[in-house]
Amino acid sequence: MSAAGGAVRTVRLDLAYEGTWYHGFGLQPNRRTIQEVLEEALARSLGERVRVTAAGRTDAGVHASGQVVSFTTRGRLAPAELLRAANAHLPDDVLVHGAAEAPPELDARRSALRRHYRYLIWSHRLPSLFWRRWAWHLTDRPDLAAMQDAADRLVGTHDFASFLGHRSQEPAGRTTIRTVERAAWWQDGNLIGFDITANAFLRHMARGIVGTLIEVGRGKLNPAQLETILEAGDRRQAGPNAPPHGLILTGVDFPDQFEIVGLSDERAMQLPGLGWLPGHGSGSRSSVSMLT
Repeated sequence: MSAAGGAVRTVRLDLAYEGTWYHGFGLQPNRRTIQEVLEEALARSLGERVRVTAAGRTDAGVHASGQVVSFTTRGRLAPAELLRAANAHLPDDVLVHGAAEAPPELDARRSALRRHYRYLIWSHRLPSLFWRRWAWHLTDRPDLAAMQDAADRLVGTHDFASFLGHRSQEPAGRTTIRTVERAAWWQDGNLIGFDITANAFLRHMARGIVGTLIEVGRGKLNPAQLETILEAGDRRQAGPNAPPHGLILTGVDFPDQFEIVGLSDERAMQLPGLGWLPGHGSGSRSSVSMLT
């Protein structure tokens, strides 16, 4: 354990976790969260309590391969030592795969330029044993061309209020305008994926978009209706939320001054029997100390 009492430092951690057994990232009374177990592991490693700030506050059941958090500490553990110590105290479904000293002005949430999410769907009449915690099982095969046509209409700066889960859960006065830079469907056998990148996401926005696009893929909506749904600003006009377990926060991008060259894009969290990861590297380059 490191002794506290030195100069205040800002540290960045890159995380992966399986969200199945957690009530989301953020602290909640009497509920197990990623933030709770991470801060406990850091306290045991650093010898002091710290409060982390996350780039994305993922919901209950949502996973991450590229979450980023920042915090300040007086602990003196070097990043490589902190990475190993934290992982020694974390449960096996949470992993720190990068750690680095960061500029003092880094705030993982406020400094982020964009977030990348991936949603996975297992499309087959039978469920998959290996993907059941990571992908939404659909017995039908939706029309990917129609879904991509609809997704293209999301790209750009729009008011995404129609995809906001609960307005009461957003701070009063916070804008619902967001900029989507990428919204792309792909297929690999029975696995269907949707990659979406935006400067920020509203609560349940990604899942609301996926659920609505699946309605397009099933012929219940036509692609052009996405524009009408956006203009309505009414959650009732959009489709249902897709289940949380198919969603993965795959990466977060920051301005160059907060990126530390040397981050491997290899994510340490792989799925059973697969040689590729559930999320792309996303351009994130921070963390000199990597898990090896």
